[in-house]
Amino acid sequence: MIDEQIALAENSEDAYIGVKINSLTDKKIIDELIRASKAGVKIELAVRGICCLIPGIAGETENIRVVSIVGRFLEHSRIYIFGKGDAAKVYIASADFMTRNTLRRVEVAAPIYDKQIREQIFFMFNTIMSDNVQARELKSDGNYVRVENDNEKVNCQELFFDKAYEQAMNEK
Repeated sequence: MIDEQIALAENSEDAYIGVKINSLTDKKIIDELIRASKAGVKIELAVRGICCLIPGIAGETENIRVVSIVGRFLEHSRIYIFGKGDAAKVYIASADFMTRNTLRRVEVAAPIYDKQIREQIFFMFNTIMSDNVQARELKSDGNYVRVENDNEKVNCQELFFDKAYEQAMNEK
């Protein structure tokens, strides 16, 4: 699917990869993400913990943004998005992009076809990438800096908690 997005970028079409995982250490996947960045694919990564890819390096990873959110809740959801809009391929998964997972385990990724669930996943992913309260962005020097902007404050974990609580109360 990375190759599909590279092909789109090489044809001057919108190409996108969005991933939410806990760790990124697999060198082959990192190399493929770098290749995609070089081709012009926009890549957004929410990597909670270990990330062995350095974003923002001119000519290499300049199309990659990495954020980390460590907050009140330990999240284990994994989301993979390839493409934009209705054409996007959306998956939820069990695996991080770690060598131990890609070589020594059987991991599962399930495609999401239901439009309502896809929209919910897009909302969640976009909210995570918009967090400007808990999020730290990995810079090209290897340091994480607090995400600061003039946008309305977004704490994705608290927002998701509030929405889940509201939904639970409405179902009573």
